[in-house]
Amino acid sequence: MGPQIDDEIMPVFLINGFLEAGKTEFLSFTMEQEYFQTDGKTLLIVCEEGETEFDSELLADTRTSVVYVEELEQISPERLTELELLYNPERVLIEWNGMWDQKELKLPSDWMIYQQITIIDMSTFEVYAKNMKSLLSAMVQGSELIIGNRCDGIEDLERYKRMLKSMNTKCDIVFEDENGEIDELSEEDLPYDLNAAVIEIRPEAYGIWYIDCMDKPQRYVGKTVEFTAMVLKSPNFPKNYFVPGRMAMTCCADDMTFLGYICKAREARRLETGQWVKVQAKIALEYWQDYQGEGPVLYAENIALAQPIEEVVQFG
Repeated sequence: MGPQIDDEIMPVFLINGFLEAGKTEFLSFTMEQEYFQTDGKTLLIVCEEGETEFDSELLADTRTSVVYVEELEQISPERLTELELLYNPERVLIEWNGMWDQKELKLPSDWMIYQQITIIDMSTFEVYAKNMKSLLSAMVQGSELIIGNRCDGIEDLERYKRMLKSMNTKCDIVFEDENGEIDELSEEDLPYDLNAAVIEIRPEAYGIWYIDCMDKPQRYVGKTVEFTAMVLKSPNFPKNYFVPGRMAMTCCADDMTFLGYICKAREARRLETGQWVKVQAKIALEYWQDYQGEGPVLYAENIALAQPIEEVVQFG
């Protein structure tokens, strides 16, 4: 769940996704659940009308008023404040139009996105990822949870998951087919040997390792990995710490991010940002301030200078 709701703040639940992804079905199901019930009124703002409609009985039972908007300009902070005065809701649900850039959403100063969930029809994911990646990325970046539905018969789910995780490393991702939630990638499907004394992470496998290590860190605790990466140092790091990592393209050429885990090494004080090194390190799972919780922490066993890798990280 999101942060604690302040009485002075209007909590907004934002559900986004492209047309016919299943947003209305998800919202209708959620509104029926006991944990989502509230004593006050709910304002539901629907930014696109799909084939599925909200049931009038459900809306009445949950004291929910629906407002349909056809243009992004109709949900300006001023208009949203008017709707608040008109309907006096305790909370607001927004079913977002996936063809609108979510970065353009402007809320009144006393409204706050309390929880954001993205619904994705995985049978059409490849098309949207290729042709509308910036819109997809804008939706995914602020989401706590991504639900990928209609996964029946899709073999590329792990690749799709890595693409989504590259846009938002902290989100939870759930894939569902007609039978419910799907179990994911087994260790045997990884492009390296998890049982090797030293697990060699080839340059083309770095993105796969980075996402899998973040997603399933228990797989890697106590294991030793070896990979080539660029040095990043910061005055904020304790003595003997640096981050070996690589640049990845999360959305487009202008949207690059540095992916790496904190590493403790005797050699750290002699390293400089921008150098390339081959790192051999044992992986632990520990609290680290920048993770805002536990995450992979590397303990270097050997570090040597290396040749730069020109290619950006791939997640395929």
